[in-house]
Amino acid sequence: MDGQAFRAVGRCTQPQIGTSISDRTIANIVKSRVKAAGFDPERFSGHSLRSVLITASAKAGVPERIIMKQSGHKHLPTLRGYIREGSLFTENAAAKVGL
Repeated sequence: MDGQAFRAVGRCTQPQIGTSISDRTIANIVKSRVKAAGFDPERFSGHSLRSVLITASAKAGVPERIIMKQSGHKHLPTLRGYIREGSLFTENAAAKVGL
């Protein structure tokens, strides 16, 4: 699929083909939803969506070359900088043995 991931929406909630929403609008949407969920919106941005996709993909076992193709990264160290440890118990020895 080609085109914008986030498109402007008209009055009848129909996507406006060929019209993307701005990065600032995406950031504002992310911040408002984060705030509504009870988190600090200053810690999140539109770019957080990219980081979450990359982190979730890596955690699900998607090969780095596939993630790079989707994210557009050309250098492995840059991609790896996006991968965050999401849990204290990820790769935790005690958790692996059921403790």
